Amino acid sequence: MNSPLRLLVLSAALTSALTAADPTLSGITAALQLALDEKEIAGAVTLVISREKVLHFETHGFADVATQRPMTPETMFNIMSMTKLMTATAVLMLQDEGKLKLTDPVATYIPAFAALKTPSGQPANLTLLQILTHVSGLGEASATSVRDARTLADLVPLWLAAPMQNEPGLKWRYCQSGINTAARIVEIVSGKNFDEFLQTRLFVPLGLKHTTHYPSAEHLPFLATAYTKNKTTGALEAVPASPPARGTRPPTGNAGLYSSAHDYARFCQMLLNGGILNGQRYLSPVALQLLSTSQTPADMPTGFFQNDTYGHRGTNYGWGIGTCVLKTPHAGVAAMLSAGSYGHGGAWGTQAWIDPIRGVAYILMVQRTNFPNSDASEVRRAFQQAAVDGIAAK
Repeated sequence: MNSPLRLLVLSAALTSALTAADPTLSGITAALQLALDEKEIAGAVTLVISREKVLHFETHGFADVATQRPMTPETMFNIMSMTKLMTATAVLMLQDEGKLKLTDPVATYIPAFAALKTPSGQPANLTLLQILTHVSGLGEASATSVRDARTLADLVPLWLAAPMQNEPGLKWRYCQSGINTAARIVEIVSGKNFDEFLQTRLFVPLGLKHTTHYPSAEHLPFLATAYTKNKTTGALEAVPASPPARGTRPPTGNAGLYSSAHDYARFCQMLLNGGILNGQRYLSPVALQLLSTSQTPADMPTGFFQNDTYGHRGTNYGWGIGTCVLKTPHAGVAAMLSAGSYGHGGAWGTQAWIDPIRGVAYILMVQRTNFPNSDASEVRRAFQQAAVDGIAAK
């Protein structure tokens, strides 16, 4: 039996066992079934975890509609910007070891940044803190210019060639190049490729077996198919997508990771437990505080709810290190979260939100490319509300 087929057989057996044993919270099944019926998603994996245990795990619908391949515990998703939280963790691990400081100038590690000028012509003097909280104003490389990049080092001159978007610290502006600069600094400081650092320092110690920048041949049978919703017919249509092979694309820090619900939940459980899991410390209390609390000015609007459509909720949010922080709950997707909840979504609908007050994390894995705003999706709201209600009903 070839390896991918063998893994599929093992996966089917494990899926059956886990489905029978894992707990579920009332209401989540119905909430996700409605999303399936309305063709908002083709399938999902939902998981709610506390500091001590899994409170809910359930698979819904299909990982691939055409073949009727179901979602399983091992189904892997392109988690896109949920990668940023792991990048932030990598940087903070190095700070804990005394190898860098968030207050350091980026130019300390990438000397070419010393020549970067702001729109007013002043030296930019960007810091790690600024690039990790999206207030650097750093320019973005164009999609065409990055096509030939194979390493993070290849991207550095492209970021520096792009005009800065604004003066540093002036405003919050979501900045992919800033997060990728941080990933490059991890490489320089650690002496390891970014994907290798994550694998050896975070993924393997945490026991994450389905999290990687470069899915192997054995991973391929577990990848969820991505779908887009046809705006005219309302039908879900598969989006052709092939995962990259090592050496064909940089191991980026802004996006690029593939992961499973169980893997990402284990990472969240480590954060819920103050940076410790199974007796091993990954982040110091100081590092976790930096990651999980707002480091942006109190009056600076941040996040993805700043326009008329989403109620101008920018001041409800702040930004931790690579992480969105809910300062004040509001109607919709944040109504059921406690102040101080933090997390990140991905462009393809994946979501992970950690509520330290309730002591739980909510993980939603889907693969839908064209939500108007994946952070504001009704699927996310319905899942989180059902989870909170289900916990309260126990």
